[in-house]
Amino acid sequence: MKYYLLGFLLIWMTSKTNAQIKGVVLRQDSTKTSPIENAKIRLSHSNQGVFSNKDGRFEIILPKYLPDTLIISAMGYLSDSIVVTKNDRFVAFTILLIPVSTKTEIVYQLRKNSHQISKMKTLHVEEIGSGELRKAACCNLSESFETNASVDVNITDAVSGAKKIQLMGLDGVYTQIQLENIPYLRGLESSFGLQSIPGTWIESIQITKGTGNVVNGYESMAGLVNLEMKKPNEMEKFYFNAYQNRFGRSEMNVNAGTKINQKWSTGILGHASSMFGNIDHNMDGFREIPMGDNFALMNRWAFQGKKMEAQFGFNVYQDRKTGGQTTYFREHPNGYGVVMNSRHADVYAKTGFFSKKPMRSFGVVYNLKYQSMNGAFGIRDFQGEEKRAYVNAIYDDILGTSDHKIKVGASFVGLQIRQNVQSLEQLRTEIVPGIFAEYTFTGARLSAVMGARYDQHLTYGGQFSPRIHAKYALTQRADLRITAGKGWRVPNYMIDNISLLANSKTWIAPAEIKPEISWNAGVSIVKDFTILEKNGNISMDLYHTLFQNQLIVDRDAALDAIVFQNLAHSSYSNSFQVEWSYSPRKNFDIRLAYKHLDVKALYDGEMRQQVMIPKNRGFVNLAYRTRNKRWEFDGTCTVYGSSRLPVILQVSGVEQHNEQSPMYPMVNSQITHIYKKWNFYLGGENLTNFKQVNPIVDAQNPFGSSFDANRVWGPIMGWNVYAGVRYALKG
Repeated sequence: MKYYLLGFLLIWMTSKTNAQIKGVVLRQDSTKTSPIENAKIRLSHSNQGVFSNKDGRFEIILPKYLPDTLIISAMGYLSDSIVVTKNDRFVAFTILLIPVSTKTEIVYQLRKNSHQISKMKTLHVEEIGSGELRKAACCNLSESFETNASVDVNITDAVSGAKKIQLMGLDGVYTQIQLENIPYLRGLESSFGLQSIPGTWIESIQITKGTGNVVNGYESMAGLVNLEMKKPNEMEKFYFNAYQNRFGRSEMNVNAGTKINQKWSTGILGHASSMFGNIDHNMDGFREIPMGDNFALMNRWAFQGKKMEAQFGFNVYQDRKTGGQTTYFREHPNGYGVVMNSRHADVYAKTGFFSKKPMRSFGVVYNLKYQSMNGAFGIRDFQGEEKRAYVNAIYDDILGTSDHKIKVGASFVGLQIRQNVQSLEQLRTEIVPGIFAEYTFTGARLSAVMGARYDQHLTYGGQFSPRIHAKYALTQRADLRITAGKGWRVPNYMIDNISLLANSKTWIAPAEIKPEISWNAGVSIVKDFTILEKNGNISMDLYHTLFQNQLIVDRDAALDAIVFQNLAHSSYSNSFQVEWSYSPRKNFDIRLAYKHLDVKALYDGEMRQQVMIPKNRGFVNLAYRTRNKRWEFDGTCTVYGSSRLPVILQVSGVEQHNEQSPMYPMVNSQITHIYKKWNFYLGGENLTNFKQVNPIVDAQNPFGSSFDANRVWGPIMGWNVYAGVRYALKG
């Protein structure tokens, strides 16, 4: 019997020995490799983790269930991962980590796809990388979606230059925009804020369709756009960009980052732009582009310790615009003028604390913001001021194994906003504490995120928001995703529709503004394929948004008024999109897309398509890069279908009903030459020179009863040519 016990003991000891793997973690110096001490080595699906010793060596016990993923990370280096199986019990690993400072060159060499739908995430997240952003000038955020089929950017009137995004056919106010998971471009920034974020500050953009995670807040109704800015410990040591176009717009951007020591790093991002051209190509007496200037500055700091990480910084900008008739100047106001002055300042901080237990952490996000805005459309004045405080605390842990993760936390929003449009005035104070919980399951083929949050509004009471997302791997190359959830917001009807002051109509608003509440559900399929040994993918998604309550803008109710009304269970949006991507040869990419939008609301007892929203949109993008990587060519063609136009009163006194805009194309292209640290680019926009004829109704009488500068459904500028230069000195 004792021999059996001895044999069993030997087998058990052997199995335990065989289940242990060893390795060494190294770094690449200029001429040799050297060990990395205190590199963290952990297994993704188990709770086990170790640190390398002074010689860079480590030993770790393999879990019972394999395969698993070995993740290796060290401060100042790009993380690496290795899939380990039972066969690796006899392998000694040598892991070479690459410094963060060389990340840009590595990504550039591997040519990572700069536009993709994340395969690893449960939610439908479309990722736009820096390579995609370089395909166009991308002077600011509003121009960063020119090569994207999901997001539309439209000008709201013909005199102020304001732009808004649309996602799934819904106004941008229903899309939650975040700056690294901090709410941004809300309140007074919603109409002009898109032009306040320089494109050269942005590292990547993530577009989430549907309601998103409960951790990020309650305002995501159509989707979420998250902006990842350039990180202090990863950005260029020095970056410079200059831009000039034929209309007189000039721009300059300067970024600089430095690593102070192993723990601290900082970065400064600066921007200045101006538009001095007094442009009136259609000879109607009004500028097509407002004159003005914009200045912005951001300073970021980052701290990375063993048990704590922190980020903090500030962002300030000033934006001044002068539009209207070409005879109107700030110094000499003569005629109809549009004046906008915006000032913004915010500070933020993020702190993260890590437990000795793997994958357990606690983080807090803080943000304070001040925004002021004042201006005028002719004789119609607008004043606004906003103060906002935001705190979000998140506890992150696992239940047993990393297959089961939880996030719980609490948030707080404090807001005071004042808006004044002529005789209408609104002063609102919001105090919104909230709590949330989210569970994530990650299986071999199925992953799911289920969450809920409860927010108690000072004025409107409590709101419960459940959300669920799931992804199922149909095959190794095809994923099915579903999503459903609730979102809500309190509308700021004045600033949300500030461009509607560009006409002679009076505003009629309800005595009580109710919260807007919507339910969103969607399904998407993403499939990779191979044709002639070349890779591609196709994605299809369908989303339905039903409003439990919506504040709609009725531009058909009266010829001399714009009517705001609360609409219950009588408005919705259906969105269908299919996108096909393929690389027929190395360095040559093709993307085709089609989108159909059905966005309706109840107007005068009849369900009608909402105005200024094209039902159909086609999209083609071609990108080519030469073999020597010196030249990049990009071309984009977007075809917009017809949209319903609001009822108007013609100068002759005749009412015009049921008018549809025509279909039109928009063609943009850019050529980039790369020489060492320099990029030289030359581009063209609206190359077909398509222009909307007479975008302003009764432009000769801007103070008359028929004046209307809001019937803009297409480009009002002709063709444009721009040129620029980029210089990047790596750290």
